[in-house]
Amino acid sequence: MTQLAQKMKYPYISMNKNIRQGQPVISGTSIRVLDIAIRYEVMDMTPEDIQVSFPHLTLSQIHDALSFYYDHKIEMDIEWKKALEESAQARRNHPSLLENKIGQVNHLHG
Repeated sequence: MTQLAQKMKYPYISMNKNIRQGQPVISGTSIRVLDIAIRYEVMDMTPEDIQVSFPHLTLSQIHDALSFYYDHKIEMDIEWKKALEESAQARRNHPSLLENKIGQVNHLHG
């Protein structure tokens, strides 16, 4: 799809390698399309609820993000799953200092 066609189809969505590593975002913000989709799909938020979370966004921007997500759902879900796996791996490799301390306290008294 040409850049012009994409701008016409998703007027509020942009991708720039210098913003969120090229992930699709709401233009003029660093809010990822995936941030909107997760709130809608996983957290069961309505577009109006999402707007309360991001009051600087319009409902048109939120609906455009959801439209983009559903048009690219397979690819975006794969990327999201990959990010979740990378995050879980990082937590396993680098546990937080607080978890280490809580674990030590629980071990001493448990």
